[in-house]
Amino acid sequence: MVEEAATLGWREWVSLPGLGVEWMKAKVDTGARTSSLHASDLVMFERDGSAWVRFVIHPWQRSDLDAVEAEAALHETREVRSSTGEAELRPVIRTTVRIGGDIHTIDLTLTDRTDMKFQMLLGREAIRHRFMVHPGRSYATGKPPKSIRARNRETPE
Repeated sequence: MVEEAATLGWREWVSLPGLGVEWMKAKVDTGARTSSLHASDLVMFERDGSAWVRFVIHPWQRSDLDAVEAEAALHETREVRSSTGEAELRPVIRTTVRIGGDIHTIDLTLTDRTDMKFQMLLGREAIRHRFMVHPGRSYATGKPPKSIRARNRETPE
């Protein structure tokens, strides 16, 4: 018997526990192969003979409030074609994402998404064989408490 996949809406609240991000909105993008995260202040460095990257995550849309500085081992660099058709070489990290009650390991490209509405995209590789996408729904896996959702709408002074 085939187990029915959980349903995602076109946008979901997710967590990145391995990077210290408790909540952020992500756009579910079946047109994107790899997931993408808005990261600023990228610094590549070496630790114990391995490549690492340090960066700042901005979990709230259009805001620098509650920014999180994170470090992760560099998994690889990958050429990614943006929605505008331009190719960009991006650092890729491997980390965990919590979607609803499920935690999965995914690849995330790090890039400047300043001009995008969502700080994170969940691409096909992250959801394949795990979720079905219902384009008419939002937040099918649940929402954080109202205090968190309100924090997302605050603007810096």
